[in-house]
Amino acid sequence: MGDVLAGSNAVWEFDADAVLIRYERGMRNSKLLQTLGRRRVPYEALAGVELGPGRRGTVVLRALPRRGADPLMEAAKGQLKEAADPYRLVLPAERELLAEYYAEELLSAIGAAGGGSDAEPAPRHLVEVPSAPQSFKAYDGKASFDGETVSFRWFWTGASTAKWKAGDQHFPVAELSGVDWRSPEMLGGHLRLLPRDADGHHADNPDDDPATVVFGLGYGLVHESLPLAAAVVAAVQRAARTRPALDRDGYSRAADVDDMSG
Repeated sequence: MGDVLAGSNAVWEFDADAVLIRYERGMRNSKLLQTLGRRRVPYEALAGVELGPGRRGTVVLRALPRRGADPLMEAAKGQLKEAADPYRLVLPAERELLAEYYAEELLSAIGAAGGGSDAEPAPRHLVEVPSAPQSFKAYDGKASFDGETVSFRWFWTGASTAKWKAGDQHFPVAELSGVDWRSPEMLGGHLRLLPRDADGHHADNPDDDPATVVFGLGYGLVHESLPLAAAVVAAVQRAARTRPALDRDGYSRAADVDDMSG
């Protein structure tokens, strides 16, 4: 399409196979979106489009992300406030007809790319997230991610006795199955890493779980902690895709091939 649609919170540019989104800066705009800066969202990564009334004489054009396509939305799990939604474009109400036109064009492009409401979940992540290295300060420690390993370094002013006894923690992404990010804007906000072989077992209290950093007032802010969580989610999937598949007896098929070739 090649056209540009500018709103108060972002600018959408419609390319041949993707919509390029640039988020506006400014005190009134979401810090998360400003941290993201810009994103390239393939039409294949979308499930549909919505157009509806916004606040104070505006209309909102919203692209619907396809399940499994965006590690940021996978990590957020519906916890983002409306203003921090990276798929919203806010326009003046007098541009509603123009918004309707682009909604139809976008829906057509999504269908042609294999997306749409009837599409299966994406087979892999299709939208990039901010890359490593990343870090942020939680209430009880500093979390950092270098692209391969997540590290928690405890603060003596905030960490529990259990975490001090466990010592600083280091988690290779190859040993993780995902993350549990709970927004710092909710009660009990935290970032918990989910080990592959833990069978869902972990300390009930995040304060005592060495695989968890807890948030607090001014700690683990959304625009700091969520991009790191999303980067870990993306890295975990990449690691899983390169891991040798196991047969029903638990043996690596890759190892069997090597034995046969030898």
